[in-house]
Amino acid sequence: MAELDLNVIREEIDKVDRQLAAILEARLGLVMQVAEYKKAKGMPVKDKAREAKVVEKVTGFLENKDYVPAVESIMHSIMDAACVLEEAELAKANDRTLQIACFGVPGSFTHQALEDYFTGKDYERQHFNLFEEVITAVSNGAVDYGVIPIENSSTGGITEVYDLLRKYDCSIVGERCIKIEQNLLGYGEATLSTITKVYSHPQGLAQSKEFFRDHPQMEQIPYFSTSKSAETVAEQKDITLAAVAGKKAAELYGLKILAENINYNSNNSTRFAIIAKNPEKVPGANKITIVLAVKHESGSLYKMLGHLYHRGLNMVNIESRPMEGKSWEYFFHVDLTGNLDDPEVKDGIEEVDKNCTYFKVLGNYRADTRKE
Repeated sequence: MAELDLNVIREEIDKVDRQLAAILEARLGLVMQVAEYKKAKGMPVKDKAREAKVVEKVTGFLENKDYVPAVESIMHSIMDAACVLEEAELAKANDRTLQIACFGVPGSFTHQALEDYFTGKDYERQHFNLFEEVITAVSNGAVDYGVIPIENSSTGGITEVYDLLRKYDCSIVGERCIKIEQNLLGYGEATLSTITKVYSHPQGLAQSKEFFRDHPQMEQIPYFSTSKSAETVAEQKDITLAAVAGKKAAELYGLKILAENINYNSNNSTRFAIIAKNPEKVPGANKITIVLAVKHESGSLYKMLGHLYHRGLNMVNIESRPMEGKSWEYFFHVDLTGNLDDPEVKDGIEEVDKNCTYFKVLGNYRADTRKE
């Protein structure tokens, strides 16, 4: 047997170490991709079941089983170090300043919902005049979150938002309900008798229809948003113009309240959706939003709703939207109570999916149950 040469052995070890360094670097690069995925999905860093499978698989590759205890120890050390890197990356992401898209200009009800939901977070607002601008900013990753109105207690769902969420494949990760008190805002010496044109978002005008019935001389002009309407009136400095908007907008743009609480429903509230590019694991999630389509035949929707009923899934809202290019066929946006981690809920959702021509979960999030 040839005599061992320590220097030669060490040279061979150095070669293997170089290979090992490249392999470890490649593995940690993949680990950071996992961290990015977990961050998007709201998943925990540690997964003991997965770690056990990895160790078992790696040791199974060994030809010399005497090395199993040592390799087990090495793999656990590698994965512990990887978890430290993942946690550091997640902490870094959590500490950074969030970029949030807000529908409407400062002073809007959406602005109020954003401030309420993200209280205590470090964020920067970006304001947009169109729903589609907010949703595309989220979809293409330009911002972390978006805040948009999705439903009003007086006038129902905002159909354009439902269509855009489906089109751009965004997820609902939270919601905020804000009590809406609409006011007629004017500039300077304006009075009710000087106003001939009133700007507001179509929802703001619809919520105030009884007021306008009593003031037929006021022409209603649909506009981007209630807050943008207030901004425009302030810029025009014209006593014949007014806006339907909230008190915060009046304060922000220096307008006078000509008539308070002109919305006909005193319990008027708007639900705002917090949207993200990807689904998130939300602690305490108890509400699910799905979008689906069923066969264009008699009883198909009834049968689908039957699956919800027999699985004990409580439906709290349903909105229908026509399919583009298909007469009398519809998408249905449905809000349910439940958590997708609940086996019964998960089974029920899967059963509904099997009986639909189109199905997608838009989000599983925590309902805002506060009383305004």
